[in-house]
Amino acid sequence: MAAKRILIIDDEDDIREVAQLSLEAVGGWEVATAASGMEGLEKAAAEQPDAILLDVMMPDMDGIATFQQLQANPTTGHIPVILLTAKVQSADRQRFAQLGMIAAIDKPFDPMELADRVTEILGWNC
Repeated sequence: MAAKRILIIDDEDDIREVAQLSLEAVGGWEVATAASGMEGLEKAAAEQPDAILLDVMMPDMDGIATFQQLQANPTTGHIPVILLTAKVQSADRQRFAQLGMIAAIDKPFDPMELADRVTEILGWNC
């Protein structure tokens, strides 16, 4: 079976790096990264990842706007999106769910548990 491919869209270098290392080492997945919503949209369309981890708070185009554009594009609308966010209030979570996001992983996250959380959320069998 081919390795799962994940795209991480986050403007923070450290978060991208830690998440990438974690998902590659623990999950055994192929990981691509993008530092902005616009770059993420381009990579998602070109690379067709199996899932996207998306930061909520980013300059220029935030995670919500990025998600909405991903959903509106027929080539990326089917890709499951999991938010990476420090916004953990229940009102925020309800809003994310209403927009169609399947789950949110809180920042800071435990790098050793990130792959397991993604697997659990997406129902993937390792």
